[in-house]
Amino acid sequence: MRPIYNLFAGRSLERLAALSDGVFAIAVTLLVLDLRVPPSHPNMSERELWSALVALSPRIVAYLLSFLTLGIFWVGQQTQLNHFARGDRNLAWIHLGFLLAVTLMPFSTGLLSAFIAYRVALAVYWLNIFLLGAMLFAGWRYARRVKLVREEVTEEMSAAVERRIIIAQGLYTFGAALCLLPIPNNTYISIAVIVLIQLNYAIAPQIRWLYRL
Repeated sequence: MRPIYNLFAGRSLERLAALSDGVFAIAVTLLVLDLRVPPSHPNMSERELWSALVALSPRIVAYLLSFLTLGIFWVGQQTQLNHFARGDRNLAWIHLGFLLAVTLMPFSTGLLSAFIAYRVALAVYWLNIFLLGAMLFAGWRYARRVKLVREEVTEEMSAAVERRIIIAQGLYTFGAALCLLPIPNNTYISIAVIVLIQLNYAIAPQIRWLYRL
C-alpha cells in the first residue's frame, strides 16, 4: 500500500525549530530598524538633541514592548517544541501560522509607535499578541490530542502550559481594555500594564499572586 503524503510530510521538528529561530531573529532585527538617529545640523544644541530623543520615546517604548513580547513567545514556542516527541504536517502548519503572527509584529509595533495615543493602534497590537497566543495554544492542544508529545509530559504539565497561555492572554486583554477608560492618555496606561505583565512573565521569581501562572 502506498504511503499517503500527509502522513509523512512536515515531520521534522528540527527544521521547524530552525525556521522559527530565523523568523524570530529577523523580526527582532526589523523592530530595531524603526529606531532612527534624530537628524542633526551643525548648530544643534544639547537641548535640541534631548527634545529629539524625547520625541523618539514612543518608538523606544514600542520597541522594548515588542522585544519582550517576542522573547516571551520564543521561549513559549521552544518549550513546546522541546516536549514534542515528533511532528506532523498539521502541527507544522499550525506553527507556520504562529510564525505568520511573529512576522506581523514589526508592522503592529510601527503602527503603535507612530500612533501611540490611538486606541485603534493599540487594538491592532493586542490582536497581534492574541494571534500569537491562540496559535501556540492550538499547537499544544493539537499535539496532545494526536499524541505527538513526549511520554514524560504529565497531565499537570499540559495543564500548566495551557493555563499559562490562557491567563496571559486574559491579562493582555485586560491591559488593552484599559484604553477604554474615559481618562486622558488611557493608551499609555494600557501599555504600562502590558509591560508589567510581560516583565512578570520574563523575570523570575514571579509576583506572588501570579506564582502559579
